[in-house]
Amino acid sequence: MLNIKSFIPALDWLPNYKKEWLSGDLSAGLTVGVMLIPQGMAYAMLAGLEPIHGLYAATIPLVLYAFFGTSRQLAVGPVAMVSLLTAAGIGALKPETPEAYLLLALTLAFMVGALQFLMGIFRLGFLVNFLSHPVISGFTSAAAIIIGLSQLKHLLGIKIPNSEHAHEIVIAAAQHIGETNLLALGIGIAAIFVIKFSKKIHKALPGALVAVVLGIVAVSLFGLEAQGLKIVGKVPSGLPGLSMPSFDLGALQSLLPVALTIALVGFMESFAVAKAIQSKHKDYQVNANQELVGLGLANFGAAFFQGMPVTGGFSRTAVNDQAGAKTGLASLISAALIVLTLLFLTPLFHNLPNAVLAAVILVAVSGLIDVKEAKHLWHNDRSDFWMLAATFLITLSLGIETGIGAGVILSLGMVIYRSTRPHVAVLGRVPGSSFYRNVQRFDNLEDRKDVLVVRFDGPLYFSNINYFKDKMGELVARKGDALRLVVLNADSISHLDSSAIHALQEWVEGLRNRGVGLHLTSVIGPVRDTLNRWELTDYIGNECFFMSNQQAIDAYDGKMANGTVKDFKEYVLQAS
Repeated sequence: MLNIKSFIPALDWLPNYKKEWLSGDLSAGLTVGVMLIPQGMAYAMLAGLEPIHGLYAATIPLVLYAFFGTSRQLAVGPVAMVSLLTAAGIGALKPETPEAYLLLALTLAFMVGALQFLMGIFRLGFLVNFLSHPVISGFTSAAAIIIGLSQLKHLLGIKIPNSEHAHEIVIAAAQHIGETNLLALGIGIAAIFVIKFSKKIHKALPGALVAVVLGIVAVSLFGLEAQGLKIVGKVPSGLPGLSMPSFDLGALQSLLPVALTIALVGFMESFAVAKAIQSKHKDYQVNANQELVGLGLANFGAAFFQGMPVTGGFSRTAVNDQAGAKTGLASLISAALIVLTLLFLTPLFHNLPNAVLAAVILVAVSGLIDVKEAKHLWHNDRSDFWMLAATFLITLSLGIETGIGAGVILSLGMVIYRSTRPHVAVLGRVPGSSFYRNVQRFDNLEDRKDVLVVRFDGPLYFSNINYFKDKMGELVARKGDALRLVVLNADSISHLDSSAIHALQEWVEGLRNRGVGLHLTSVIGPVRDTLNRWELTDYIGNECFFMSNQQAIDAYDGKMANGTVKDFKEYVLQAS
């Protein structure tokens, strides 16, 4: 039976809304709404759209996510990375008119929504696990640099062609640096200063909005537009009308790669911040599959109401939480503030300098460049550092779509590599006890010449069985002719496939031919069931299975001590 609350999570908090939550939701909703006004316009410009579409994307999508998303603090709307991906994906198709560009943006939002919604319905939220944290960090840092460089044309007031390749932007900027509009540069730097240092005055002070207001006032008082400063110009007023994406097969096929990239990257960005914030709140849980449904519906809202692709944003979500948001009502209040702006305030943005919107973007993305993580990995995990560095360089030089694809491949490659070479530990006895520990980690352990105790830390299956046999062969050879017993500690072996079964049988046979016995310890139920089904338990011998390493060795010592056999090698050969 369908649980309606699981599909519409708002039904969980709406009927149980507490009066004491209202002040926090109201404060957070207004604060994030104020942030969204300049950010929405800036990110729309970054996406290659008119600024008004950023405000449209901050209305219906917020409302839909508030009802269908599981996070109560996530602030959904336009974000820098998705905006850059939108510009890169649509720009590659070279639409001839602004109307054609907008149609492709609406179509892209629809496709992102459809992909996320279907992934949620079919419970594919686990796909987020295929991108490791180092890969995400490297990708995000490179994307932030590309986004920042893309704003040089507005900050410097020069013509730079749109590109998602960092070197192309840098070369173009260098070629036109002599054409820099010093007025635009001065206003942009001043706006960055205002945004960055407004928090030092008061944490709740909306620096971006302050910079926007000061920029508008400066243009209005001093007639800066006449001096060559580029401004936003006329901003339409009123609520967004209904829009319809294109269902042209050619457009859908062309946009599919970037739609898939935005769907995955947007979800990862959103889910990561939602989980981080939720860890501070114990009254609800974030569900990956329902998050996909909520984000998918939010993008549907953007597609049918003249918006652009949206997702949850890092900075706005952090502000939303810090300002006291308790439920999705905060998002509804933010959307209401944007609606009021659309109805009554858009004429005020006519004189807004493009350089100020560029400053808003530059400050927002500067926090995404994670140098500390790279340093931390360099000192603690070199393999993860090289994954981060590779993803960073590929994204920076070949573009964001190629970077995220390379990141997925690197993540999967590392998973495969590590699964084919699990950790193998030779164990020795702690003197005076029945405990066994890794001989490479602890000193003064008892390591007998005639016994090899080994722990294999991973499932045994087709991709790592040769590594298992090679490693075991190396360890057995190292013991030499004195070896009489191998004890395989199997408490970390979680699974056996048919390839592993056949290889194990060959390995046991090889040990017996050398006159070496095998005892298995701590075999878990599912593995024992597999051994039984393949009759390998009988082949090895039921008497060779023990609960602990010490029991296995005691059994061996007992046979040698009580005269049951004169030589254990002879016993093994007879048993085989």
